[in-house]
Amino acid sequence: MEVKTAFGADLMSDVLAFAQSGSLLLTGLTNPQVIRTADVLDISAIIIVRGKRPSPDTVQLAGDLGIPILVTRFILFETAGRLYQSGIRGCLVKVDGSVHSHG
Repeated sequence: MEVKTAFGADLMSDVLAFAQSGSLLLTGLTNPQVIRTADVLDISAIIIVRGKRPSPDTVQLAGDLGIPILVTRFILFETAGRLYQSGIRGCLVKVDGSVHSHG
């Protein structure tokens, strides 16, 4: 799978408001609600940061819906930076107080 954008947040309301379909989702949350949110937005994969591990219910739901879950020991900021260095861009760019998507 090819992914060009990512979005990082622990507030699923922010994810619903700003993340784009096909993006990676970086979060420290490990509950099934993250998977449900990712499914609604057609998120490509979830990266759980800070070394946290998803609950068995979360893993089961992700498997049922075909959403890959990756885990990293890095904090969200470091994970985003490493992805950015690898060519992944954010879903949004804030310019002059207005929000523009990277579509």
